[in-house]
Amino acid sequence: MNDANSQSMGGIAPSAEDGRNVRIDPITLSIVWSKLLSIVEEMGGTLRRTAYSPAVREGDDFSTGLFDRKGRLIAQGQFSPAHIGAMPNVIRNISKYITIESLVPGDVVLFNDSTLGSGHYPDFFLIMPVFIDGQLVGYSGATAHHIDTGGATPGSQEIAGVSEAYQEGLRLLPVLLFRAGELDEDILRVILGNVRVPDLVQGDLFAQRNSAHVGMTRLLAIFDEYGEELVENTFDEILIASESRMREYIRALPDGSWEFEDFLDDSGPGSDPVRFHVRVTVDDGDIELDFSGGNDQVSSGINSYYNFTRAWGNFTAMALAKAIMPQNEGTIRPIKITAREGSFFNAVHPAPSGGRATNQVRLFEVVNGALAQALPHRAMGAFTHWSNPNIGGFDDRKGKPFVQYDLLFGGYGGQHDKDGEEGMAPLMNCTNIPVEVYEHAGPLLVQRLELQADSGGAGKFRGGLGLRKDIILRCKEALATLLTDRRKFAPFGVFGGKSGEKTRIVLTRNGEQIDLETKETRTLQLDDVLSLRLSGAGGYGNPAERDAWRIEDDIADGYITEEGARRDYGVEIQDGKVVAPQG
Repeated sequence: MNDANSQSMGGIAPSAEDGRNVRIDPITLSIVWSKLLSIVEEMGGTLRRTAYSPAVREGDDFSTGLFDRKGRLIAQGQFSPAHIGAMPNVIRNISKYITIESLVPGDVVLFNDSTLGSGHYPDFFLIMPVFIDGQLVGYSGATAHHIDTGGATPGSQEIAGVSEAYQEGLRLLPVLLFRAGELDEDILRVILGNVRVPDLVQGDLFAQRNSAHVGMTRLLAIFDEYGEELVENTFDEILIASESRMREYIRALPDGSWEFEDFLDDSGPGSDPVRFHVRVTVDDGDIELDFSGGNDQVSSGINSYYNFTRAWGNFTAMALAKAIMPQNEGTIRPIKITAREGSFFNAVHPAPSGGRATNQVRLFEVVNGALAQALPHRAMGAFTHWSNPNIGGFDDRKGKPFVQYDLLFGGYGGQHDKDGEEGMAPLMNCTNIPVEVYEHAGPLLVQRLELQADSGGAGKFRGGLGLRKDIILRCKEALATLLTDRRKFAPFGVFGGKSGEKTRIVLTRNGEQIDLETKETRTLQLDDVLSLRLSGAGGYGNPAERDAWRIEDDIADGYITEEGARRDYGVEIQDGKVVAPQG
């Protein structure tokens, strides 16, 4: 159990729901809370081990959660923040379409609607109601990113070629995939008939059901051990304590209001930059992130529906407040996320949003930029961004279609006391997909995978390096959907730190190099080499203040070159050692 939570749980507290006082033995409360956290992590392990696609099995692009009978999120696994942040509203959203009273044991609800879920069709939410003697006592749920849901391009995340959500693939409002334990073959047939890789989609859907089933059985065991009344009172106490603890973290921040803005390169080739603007207001235990000053929604597949904006806003507020605690409905009560309707950050259906994941890093970074003015010791340089290319076509070797989903992560920005880490997922809790798995999944060969020397922004503490991945196509033809950023606007440094090197995407065909946009869709041919070169992260502090031994270590490790040290740090280098400042 997390120490930050254990300090706040136990004793007597007024219920936030109806003003009751409930007495929970602190030891029992701690044990039940720990069991709940263990369950959601076990659910994640089950989903990972039984999934079919690399996105879920290797990339960890999923999440899990447990809800009480009122639909309140009580506990969830520490997985993808986009999924985590969308979960608190899932049961309320389902109830708009399916009468909760009509659910029976064995029912399983499924949906992927952008407005109701986490903002794009590839994310399927699967919810299993939990019953004791015919009475609803809670819900167990799992969400996962599916590598294809139909639409215009393999992977269903095209940005440049779509103008409305109807072009993005299969849209499911809440339906019953299982009815009283029996699979609805008609619903499954509709789903699998609209995707390019039905075996992988079906495998991942069933893995989600496995995960939810584990959550249900483990939750029932807690009810059986402690009784319904004590467990439900414990749920109340957990939410009260979580909210109280979150307000303590926020009260540790200075009260005030700060603004910051940054830009995406564009919303597709030839389009204007997209303005990200936030006003952060902290007021005695409450925090508001207002994104209303940004762009209007756009006619390409990159809009952020409110649930997605709220998910990342909640995560960012917790991260920058250093609230090291699991998220549930209690932790997000003090956080208000505002975005005007019809804006880029609160898009209205049928705004397309398949590539909306491109936005998540920038949502964090503008809040980081705003709070840097009040909390310099918690700020960091901008991340290297990330890349999420989807490549699909017909695999000549296997005689069937393929969709290859990839995740590339580079480095963190420099912080007040350390350099940015290398090869880490910025914010997502996902992972770089192993080369061996990547090559096995489709007709693609990884020619190169390395960190790029001199790409991190110089500073007293250097920004992390950008990752480079070169891929060779080994089939006749395929379609690549590119999802990244920072080709035009470099990752910023803070407090005198320098910007990181910009992103570059290069297609080599017959010896000719072609620079590509960050969000275009491009047809690849046999033996083409697609080189994805992520930007470097921003630095922290004046580069002139960097310790000589750090520069020497970077040279020895290959993170910077001698030429880069001279250029970026103004020092003379001899045999890998700093001998004197230049001049």
